Amino acid sequence: MNGQYYANLLAQAREAVVQKRRGKLSRGVLFLQDDASVHTARVSKQALKDTGFSEIDHPPYSPDLAPSDYFLFSNLKKELRDRRFVDDNQMKMAVESHFDCKEKKYFLGGLKALYTRCEKCISLEGDYIEK
Repeated sequence: MNGQYYANLLAQAREAVVQKRRGKLSRGVLFLQDDASVHTARVSKQALKDTGFSEIDHPPYSPDLAPSDYFLFSNLKKELRDRRFVDDNQMKMAVESHFDCKEKKYFLGGLKALYTRCEKCISLEGDYIEK
């Protein structure tokens, strides 16, 4: 993945918000990402600005503070564990199904956990949070 590819994904995300969450852009979209090089590339930064999303400041990468690591993908892996797929399309459908059936409060819970994890990380002075 490079900056241009990521910039295209951001444009697709904006279009998805426009199509699926009418009026959400005018109320504001908060966007959280870590400091991976693809996110900090000049073209990515400009694309994020062009979406109109507001970026939430994120500390340097830590798996303890990355919702994709501690929440989204860990739960997805649990659900898909021991399943075999005939092809990529079947796997893609399983992933989409996993997220499509989740209610708003599921995702909100993952973001609320970020707040708690940030507090714990601060109290531990940056040490990793043990499970």
